Formats: sequence, structure tokens, C-alpha cells
Amino acid sequence: MDFLTLELFFNLDHFMHKSLWIESLPVWSALHKLKDYLNSYSLGRIEIEIPPNVYLKNPELISIGKGTVIEPGAMIIGPCIIGENCVIRHCAYIREYVILGDHCSIGHSAELKHSILLDGSAVTHFCYVGDSIIGNGVNLGAGVKCANLRLDRGEVLAGLKKISSGLKKFGAIVGDGAQIGCNSVINPGTLIGKGAICYPLQNIGGTIV
Repeated sequence: MDFLTLELFFNLDHFMHKSLWIESLPVWSALHKLKDYLNSYSLGRIEIEIPPNVYLKNPELISIGKGTVIEPGAMIIGPCIIGENCVIRHCAYIREYVILGDHCSIGHSAELKHSILLDGSAVTHFCYVGDSIIGNGVNLGAGVKCANLRLDRGEVLAGLKKISSGLKKFGAIVGDGAQIGCNSVINPGTLIGKGAICYPLQNIGGTIV
């Protein structure tokens, strides 16, 4: 199962929440732990001034690092953690159980839920990221969708070899530095390795390394 190891996808040396992963478990195991991790984390530390018309639901369960800019119209629901020096654009929607590292960018009308974004990742305008892990320096072009639910509502099987994930909702693993072109759909359980380039308008699935 070497193709499922953490090192193939992410460098966590500088990521504050690397304890979410256990080396002996598949790379998506952090999604199994995410809710418990955030439910037990000391939240409610907001280190910026919240502008007018930014909507925080459960602010006592939201932490936001210094230097982060949130534009009017954004909605954030706790529990969640937003790192330092991030940009959250107008009308972005960050739902429960999201962790953003430092220097992340969330575009206009992008939606995130139950996901982890490592440092410097960008989820641009009109994207959807559900139940996914997005690596350092990844760019999801405009309109990219990380689908997280099979049409038959069955367990999501990961990668080309269809490994049991133990998850009914599981989007994608996108490795450090990967670039996903505009208006592509990433199918549930897709594994994308470091530095992969996926061109626009693609139906992406399986394992890409």
C-alpha cells in the first residue's frame, strides 16, 4: 500500500495540524479524525477584526489567524480553523469542520465542508470542496468541483484500485503543488499525487501520480 502513504502526497513539516495523520494509515485517514479533532480543539480565538456583513455562525467555535482578510458577504460556520494571512473572498461559504492552513485563498462563491487545506492552497471562485484534503500550493481553477458522494450512495472506494475508504462521503486527495484546470470535476475517491497537472474541462478519477 505504498501508493497510499502520506509522503506521496504531502509534506507536513510546517503544517500546524499534522497530528491528524498517522503514518501507518492511508492518507485519507485524517478525514476520519477531523470532527473529533476540531471538537476537542481550543477554538474561539479570532485575531482579526471582522468586517461588517461577514457572517460567523458559532463564533466561539471559530479560530482565525492574524493577517487574514475576509471580505463582506462571506459566511463561516464553526467548528473551523482559518490560519494566518489567508484571503476569504466575497460570498465564500465555509461550512463546519474545515481547517485552512496559512496563506490560503478561498474565492468568490466557493464552498468548503469537512475538508483540510494545507498551506498556500487556493480554491478559486465557484469551486466546491467537500470531504477532501488539498495539499500545499495547490490551485483549483475556477469552477472545479470535488464531488464527494456516489450516485448510489455507497461507500466511496479510493483510487484506481478501489480501496475501501470506510467513508460514505469522500472527495479527493490532491497532493502538494498539483494544478487542476478550470471547470473540471474530480470524482469521489480520486487520488492525485504531488505536482500533477490536470487540464481544464476534465472528468478526473482514479489515481494520478
